[in-house]
This record gives sequence, C-alpha cells and structure tokens, in this order.
Amino acid sequence: MRPLSLLRLTALGLAATFAMTATAHAQDDKMRPVPIPAQPNAIDLGTGPLPGATAPESWHSQYGSLFARNVTVATLTPYLPDPAKATGAAVIVAPGGGFRTLSMENEGSNVARALADKGVAAFVIKYRLNQTPADMAGFERSMNEMFSSTAARPPRPDPQAMMAGLAPQIADSRAAFALVRKRAAEWRVDPDRVGMVGFSAGAMLTLATTLAGEDAKPAFIGLIYGPLAPVTVPADAPPMFVALAADDPFFANSGFGLIDSWKTAKRPVEFHLYEQGGHGFGMYPKETTSTGWFDAYTRWLGMHGLLKRKP
Repeated sequence: MRPLSLLRLTALGLAATFAMTATAHAQDDKMRPVPIPAQPNAIDLGTGPLPGATAPESWHSQYGSLFARNVTVATLTPYLPDPAKATGAAVIVAPGGGFRTLSMENEGSNVARALADKGVAAFVIKYRLNQTPADMAGFERSMNEMFSSTAARPPRPDPQAMMAGLAPQIADSRAAFALVRKRAAEWRVDPDRVGMVGFSAGAMLTLATTLAGEDAKPAFIGLIYGPLAPVTVPADAPPMFVALAADDPFFANSGFGLIDSWKTAKRPVEFHLYEQGGHGFGMYPKETTSTGWFDAYTRWLGMHGLLKRKP
C-alpha cells in the first residue's frame, strides 16, 4: 500500500463532496453543527468501535442536507417498501464523503426512500470514518488544507492501495450484507438479490466490497461518480451500473479503464456519461441531464428483473 496515495485519494473524495453543489446551493454552503438526529431504526453492525478513535460522532448541515462525521460505530438503517409492492430485491446504499464524512441525506436516506418506493428494500450504511478535528472550526481548517493540496492535482487512484486502506469500511460492508441476508425473511428480501450502490467514496467502497469483500458478494452494483481506474475483474463479477458527469473535476479526466475492465472480462456493464452535472449531484435537483441518473438506474434494475418478484 502507498499511504500517501490513499491519503490524497480520500482527501480528493472529501474535497469533491464539499465542492459538489457550491454553485447550485451557494446560499447554503456554510457548515453548521446540528444535534445528532434520532436514528431509532439504525442497527449496530457489530464491527466494534473504530480503533484509536477519540473524537465523538457529530453531524452538521450544509447545502440544505445533513452530514455525519467521526463515525466510530457502524450502523445500518432499513428503508423497507410496502409489502404489497416489495420485489425481494435489496440495495445497500453507501453515501460518500472522502471517508471523513457521510452525505447522509442526498446520498443516503433520499436514495433509500426512492428505492423503497420502487419496491426495492434499501439499507443505508453509516460506515466508520477516518477521524477529523472534533470542533467545527478545526474541521473546516483541515478541509481547506486538503483542498489546497489535492484539488489542483487530482491523483490517479490505485485500486489495490485503495482497498488495502479500507479494512474497517470493508468489514462494515461485509457485516451489512451478512445482516440483510440473516434477516431476509423478516424484511422480505431474496438473499440472492442483494446489491450495493455507492457515491464517490461510497462508490470506492462498493467496488472494494465487490473485489475484496470475500463473503459479501453483491449481486449487482452501482457506482455513482466514483473513480474509474482499471482493475482485475473476477470471473463472477456482478452486473455494474456506472454514472459520471463529463465535467466532473475529479474523475472524468483519467479514462474509463474500469468500464474496459468489465467489458474485457465479458461481464455486464452499463455506463452513463452525462455532459454536465459536476461531482456529487446525487438526488439534488439540477438543470442537467445527470439528474436523470436515478431513473436510468431503476430502468437498469428493471432490465435485470429486479423490480418484479421472482416467479
């Protein structure tokens, strides 16, 4: 592993998260601390506290959305469809934030609710994060320092280094898949139709779970504005959906090796490259075609038979 590469990669993902809607939501770009919201349905994943963590979990608002940071205990929150329309398919939703914060609404609960409305059980994973300063002023200073050193020089992500540096997060992801399959009957989920979708850093975690998650084995995956470096694709790699904006300042200019890797391995892949959208569009309404990614994604799920119950 090359620690500096991983540090720059996570910093880049975090920079992307906070830069993502500066234009559309400039009036809301101030980070404001908020009380930790009630999370009555969150289930402890049992992976233990983050080793060496000292700063407690905290939340803040920005861009009209909620973010969590300093997450030390991983949880999974179910968003279940009406039983009458449940298809049996399930998706673990991984928000992004450079492994230092999590976009819990735009890339988490809002996605999960939209999936549940389509009959797909959704589960937002609040995975453990790298520590940041506990006070908001210190957090903002640390972000500014990282922005200045990384935004001007987007790195070419090394997939192996990335996965080697995500051991706690991959453990959280594996535990999430195990929990969903264990409670599949209760949640009306087909254990053979559990997939994962991730955003930015969450897309990195989704790919890492696919390639190095051992027993997790997602049945299908979605990578939304994540890095597209080439990888070695296993023979049983799942169908993959990818969405990226051509003007993404971080991941749109390093080629599309991941797509080529999937195609070379003769595994199913669908790739949407939107002309505009920037980074971090998620579920935010924007006047760009990137806003249509969710409709395209659900049509893709339908094409794979995931919006209907199995016969």
